[in-house]
Amino acid sequence: GNAVDRFAPAGARPYLRLMRLDRPIGAWLLFWPCAWSFALAFMADNAPAFTAHHAWLLLLLAVGALLMRAAGCCWNDVVDRDIDRRVRRSRSRPLANESVSLPAALAVLAGLLLAAFALLLQFNGFTVLLALAAVPLVCFYPFAKRVTALPQLFLGMTFGWGALVGWSAVAGGLALPPALLYGACVSWIVGYDTIYAMQDKEEDALLSLGSSALLWGEASRWAVAVCYGAALLLLLAAGASVGGGWVFYGGMAAAGAHFGWQVARLGSANDGVCLRLFQSNREVGLLVFLALALGGL
Repeated sequence: GNAVDRFAPAGARPYLRLMRLDRPIGAWLLFWPCAWSFALAFMADNAPAFTAHHAWLLLLLAVGALLMRAAGCCWNDVVDRDIDRRVRRSRSRPLANESVSLPAALAVLAGLLLAAFALLLQFNGFTVLLALAAVPLVCFYPFAKRVTALPQLFLGMTFGWGALVGWSAVAGGLALPPALLYGACVSWIVGYDTIYAMQDKEEDALLSLGSSALLWGEASRWAVAVCYGAALLLLLAAGASVGGGWVFYGGMAAAGAHFGWQVARLGSANDGVCLRLFQSNREVGLLVFLALALGGL
């Protein structure tokens, strides 16, 4: 029932699914750390005046998140194609069901990476190098579940990298506030991806794959609460370090309430509830962004 299924030509659908354009939640979750960091930079005392050029940079960050999420999904499916065939939730992915060939998937991946690199060159030199520094994390992530019991930590380190990039796109360097924000993003991502991983516990156990949902078992709900609590505290610290005011703290209260709602609902979660709670983090991202952007104004 998504837009790809409804409107895309039949021949294009497997390739759009390979890039997960039928499931845009991942692009939102990759974009929000970039947007948070970008807005945080304008809360600082020495922040520049917001101009049309900055609006253009924010748009580039959004497009870059879409491209890199698509590229990351292609790479993940290339690496995991044999595992995906054995997991209920992923056996319909295009490489797993062979509706896209491996050479075609690699060609799509190369095109996405070239487009993302061309877009990256529109930023200042420090930001270009900083973004490229995340490439080893992107490459390693699909293998993390094979060698560690906590692959969600590596996803957090990878997906949260935008918390550094957004600030540097404005300031041309790094400082304590984006470092605190990066820690907040890693904690947030470990939390919501644990909820996501709760859908696959049985298959992951059978395939001997690592997962925070397996590692924490029955305590996963409380582990998510700890992750969300740490994320909220680090968000508050990042905002306080640049002089966040009452608008910012009000927005953080709303985000904290959303975190609490997720943890409460997780107590009786089935697969459908887990998916909805995971997807609701798009709204968390919006709440935090509004708190930072309006706080800066």
